Amino acid sequence: MKRIGVAASKISKGNTALYNFLVVLIACLLSLFLFVVVASTVIFALAIIAYITSEIMPSDYQRNWDAIRMVCISVLAIIMAVFNLMAVFINIKLSGLFSSHE
Repeated sequence: MKRIGVAASKISKGNTALYNFLVVLIACLLSLFLFVVVASTVIFALAIIAYITSEIMPSDYQRNWDAIRMVCISVLAIIMAVFNLMAVFINIKLSGLFSSHE
């Protein structure tokens, strides 16, 4: 999480508003990328499990996979949002925003 701040500080070069914008942008893009990768892995794993268990389970059970997928992706989205907010709050700088340049 600290590397987000390091990357943003190298790009912003002392501009606090730009730094904060870059922290939020980098954290959101990284979270979106990780969500897509992990969600596709979870969906792929659930598809394999559904395929393997299709011979064992009754046919009514197949309709419940949509609910299972939705719960897994929703929980993943909540976890990713919490970590994204943590990364943003750890790296955000408020000290330079309110200082006057007199």
